[in-house]
Amino acid sequence: MKKIFSIALMAVAALSANAQNIQLHYDFGRNLYSNEEGDRQKVTVTLEQFKADDWGSWYYFFDVDLTNETTRSIYTEISREINLGKASPFAAHVEYDGGLWHAPAIGNGSYQQAGLAGIAYNGHNADYSKTWSVQALYKQFLKSYEGTHSYASFQLTGVWGLNFLNNKLTFSGFLDLWRGEKGTNYAPSEQGHGMLVLLTEPQLWYNVNKHLSVGTEVEISNNFIVNYYNDKTFFVNPTLAVKWNL
Repeated sequence: MKKIFSIALMAVAALSANAQNIQLHYDFGRNLYSNEEGDRQKVTVTLEQFKADDWGSWYYFFDVDLTNETTRSIYTEISREINLGKASPFAAHVEYDGGLWHAPAIGNGSYQQAGLAGIAYNGHNADYSKTWSVQALYKQFLKSYEGTHSYASFQLTGVWGLNFLNNKLTFSGFLDLWRGEKGTNYAPSEQGHGMLVLLTEPQLWYNVNKHLSVGTEVEISNNFIVNYYNDKTFFVNPTLAVKWNL
């Protein structure tokens, strides 16, 4: 999981102004793509929180990827939105993305950090059973480790949440589209060659009660997963998951 989504927490936050959950995902990617993703994590633990205040809202999440042998990575996104008017659907959005990883054959490293800023358009229906957000963001990648460099980019994000069947089912997720670069610290000669990166993670949950949900997430991506085995760039990685709303 790259991230979950803040807008899906708005329905709870509308009443409590504070929503937090922890999720446990079993990932089938390494089984589906044994060559390209043979070392993919088996389990991801996600902690996320949304908190509204008089000016806007805070949101963060931490993804912790686990294998049988080690903690594979820790990734976080932290964002702040400031409402542009009391009744306006528009908000200023600032965000930080970054984290650390470990690969047994390579060692330790970090994700390339990024700072984002832009505008969000947030909406919902009367009872918050439908929520959505569209964000247009400037994205600045930072020089984070040897072989990387800073460069300017953009990101378009769409987020949705839909509760139905008397709130027993929730369909939610996000879609990110941004400009990345092909070069890595293993192929620095390719740096500067732009590419569009697509990442979307729809989720479907059955809500057993107000605390417990069971369901699935499907990570669909293109140019997101680093693959040194062949030229494949498009991947579909499903999970089985449980969620506990705190």
